[in-house]
Amino acid sequence: MPKSTNRYSQFAKAASRFCGRPRVFTLAVALIVVWLVTGPLFGFSDTWQLVINTGTTIVTFLMVFLIQNTQNRDTEAIQVKLDELIRATQGAHTALLDLEELEEEELDAFRRRYENLAAEARARLQRGGSDTDIPDA
Repeated sequence: MPKSTNRYSQFAKAASRFCGRPRVFTLAVALIVVWLVTGPLFGFSDTWQLVINTGTTIVTFLMVFLIQNTQNRDTEAIQVKLDELIRATQGAHTALLDLEELEEEELDAFRRRYENLAAEARARLQRGGSDTDIPDA
């Protein structure tokens, strides 16, 4: 992994952890309260409004990238864990290991197959059967 990507990833993790803390939320609320209280002092001027608009826009813009980085990393980790569970489960279909890489049409075909399996299992349950191929404990 290139050094710059690693540094960004480390920064994104640290910033995400920091920004997700209750104290940071409290600080953000406090800043908004201070801004509201200073409204009358500045006559609710355009500049007064521009300060909060600019500040929140910049923070939102930057947080989108941090959140996306964190979400991508979490999703990849979950996919690897799920892939390992599929791989390690005897009788599991290993063709399912990288579904997230398939085109939408291929993924839809898999989803339809599993929807049909679920419908068949519900029908078996209604007839008093089992919804698994494993005997009850």
